Amino acid sequence: METWDALRARRNVRQFTSQPVPDDALDRILDAGRRAPSASNWQPWDFVVVTDRAQLAELAKVWQGAGHVAGAAAAIALVAPEPEDDRQAGLLQYDLGQATYAMTVAAADLGIGTGHAAATDQRQAKAVLGFPDGRFLAYVLSVGYPADKPLAVLTRLDRRPFDEVVHRGTW
Repeated sequence: METWDALRARRNVRQFTSQPVPDDALDRILDAGRRAPSASNWQPWDFVVVTDRAQLAELAKVWQGAGHVAGAAAAIALVAPEPEDDRQAGLLQYDLGQATYAMTVAAADLGIGTGHAAATDQRQAKAVLGFPDGRFLAYVLSVGYPADKPLAVLTRLDRRPFDEVVHRGTW
């Protein structure tokens, strides 16, 4: 898929087929996250890939809206350092957003769907993923082939109109 088509085809997927995602496709998605822009090249992320069905079910318990993780072929957990102050917290969220979006577009380019979820139960997250102290699970991406229909360029967008969003020079 071309970049512009991948950007326009990307959507949140929360129901997946049972087809596994090949390791080389997962690696490409992960590499997109690794290559994402980062403030001062900080790169505060670590990615934990989960493909075990029982582990996915346990990972889905980190937040009430993460149920889709249990049915995915894989999940990518974005683990980050506890921020030292508000400024670092802001940079961290921006960087994690960059990495997350890079991975979702790379997945769409391969015809693979993703769905994102927050994480509130850090004890559960640490029990499932085993990350060290001083780290936390920021977000989880479920990864797999969409169960409803293949990814394709979206023609009906649920977005504010272009001219309402874009301001040139001034508001």
